[in-house]
Amino acid sequence: LGAKGKEVDNFVDKLKSEGETIMSSNMGKRTSEATKVHAPPINMESVHMKIEEKITLTCGRDGGLQNMELHGMIMLRISDDKFGRIRLHVENEDKKGVQLQTHPNVDKKLFTAESLIGLKNPEKSFPVNSDVGVLKWRLQTTEESFIPLTINCWPSESGNGCDVNIEYELQEDNLELNDVVITIPLPSGVGAPVIGEIDGEYRHDSRRNTLEWCLPVIDAKNKSGSLEFSIPGQPNDFFPVQVSFISKKNYCNIQVTKVTQVDGNSPVRFSTETTFLVDKYEIL
Repeated sequence: LGAKGKEVDNFVDKLKSEGETIMSSNMGKRTSEATKVHAPPINMESVHMKIEEKITLTCGRDGGLQNMELHGMIMLRISDDKFGRIRLHVENEDKKGVQLQTHPNVDKKLFTAESLIGLKNPEKSFPVNSDVGVLKWRLQTTEESFIPLTINCWPSESGNGCDVNIEYELQEDNLELNDVVITIPLPSGVGAPVIGEIDGEYRHDSRRNTLEWCLPVIDAKNKSGSLEFSIPGQPNDFFPVQVSFISKKNYCNIQVTKVTQVDGNSPVRFSTETTFLVDKYEIL
């Protein structure tokens, strides 16, 4: 009998530890600051979900996707124990071949058959007041059409250095990227770049020798843009180009559409916050 109680504790600890480590692991300082600035206070219901995705992407400067990896997770937080025994209805519109994995204590058969997330033992409750990771997914690909935002950086040598043309294009029309910063390294000790045409704004960081091309929003209405500048240097000086952004729409179309109680199937009010962040995004 003693062992039974211990099992429950282990289960709660396991859920807690898995959930919490995922959230805090390598969140870059800048992205978390951007999240703070960007996220308006969310009206949190007693059942609240965080859907978070992070992308790591490396492209060659002449095109070609070397690797793209995306990790996503649904975290569940219940703040009222009367909603401990619930099921989440997941809608998965993914067409890219993402691999899904449920938490070991979640009923895998139920999820496979009906896209429902519920505990293996329906008599048990989810832990209260802790972030619980219930579903995670992963996408790894070298398929170029999957790149959310393509960057084409084209430096060409001129009489007094380099003319650099750089353009972006959003390939995923349903995405909305906020606080986009495209960072281009510059040669040191040659002064400021001379900016020709630009969509958006720029910052020249003379201490770090970078040019930051800043775009508040990139979406279907603002799919592409370009920047031209000239500066003394060689074509190799302008790589790797790095990209950062934050989005309130996730890349893989996985959503929780409904939450119901295990007994009687009655609907439960819930709230959701979604974040899509960059871990690393470079053009080498």
